[in-house]
Amino acid sequence: MTLDVTDLTIELGGRRVVDGVSFSVPDGARFGIIGESGSGKSLTSLAILGLLPEGAQVTGSIRWNGRELVGLSDREIATVRGQEIGIVFQEPRTALNPIRTIGRQIGEPLRIHTGASKREAMARAVDLAERVRLPNPAQIVRRYPHQLSGGQRQRVATAIALACSPSLLIADEPTTALDVTIQSQILGLFERLVTETGASLVFITHDLAVLSRIATDAVVMSQGRVVEAGPVSTLLTGPSSPITKRLLEAATTLSWKTGDEDE
Repeated sequence: MTLDVTDLTIELGGRRVVDGVSFSVPDGARFGIIGESGSGKSLTSLAILGLLPEGAQVTGSIRWNGRELVGLSDREIATVRGQEIGIVFQEPRTALNPIRTIGRQIGEPLRIHTGASKREAMARAVDLAERVRLPNPAQIVRRYPHQLSGGQRQRVATAIALACSPSLLIADEPTTALDVTIQSQILGLFERLVTETGASLVFITHDLAVLSRIATDAVVMSQGRVVEAGPVSTLLTGPSSPITKRLLEAATTLSWKTGDEDE
């Protein structure tokens, strides 16, 4: 399935925060959106699933497998969100419900979209916890978010996004709040999962070193606009935009090589 974003514009409070953004994510692609804070990259990803703040005005086109998503009602977009397109947010501490067990939260998309029973959803939650390599899956699904480490919570958020086997996974800066060692493990997890499932990936980040590990093509955003686009290898070796050059200079020391083990 293909995601096509064409001339996407977002206004919040009368201010244009995304201005004419266009890109395409083919079936099975690993695509990146990179930019500094305030560039509009996260708002672009939220617009895909209708998760923008109330009052946001959206124009342009977001087509998912030929279906226009812009203008859909909350109920209509809910049939896409989670079932066909999954999303992993930057900070799982705020994305996860503190008073629900891990198993209930992983299984909830299955209850909503497939009609699974509580028992079926819990069994699947254990399988998903194992798939994202959480320790002691049968025990950890009975715990609460505050009982897990930051890296473990991010794995839970990933399991939730994968619950209904979506064709596209959006990851909105999922490694930002983690230390470098855990970042590498989470990137390894995403690499393995998209390879195993065949899902397309849209990975949002401000770090070009991280992007080089996970994506093959990308757009660079600044002040709501795309300022450069192309293969990530070209962004690394021959950036043409001053923004991309600045991102290259600021890139972390995280290994740019693929293949680090997902521990």
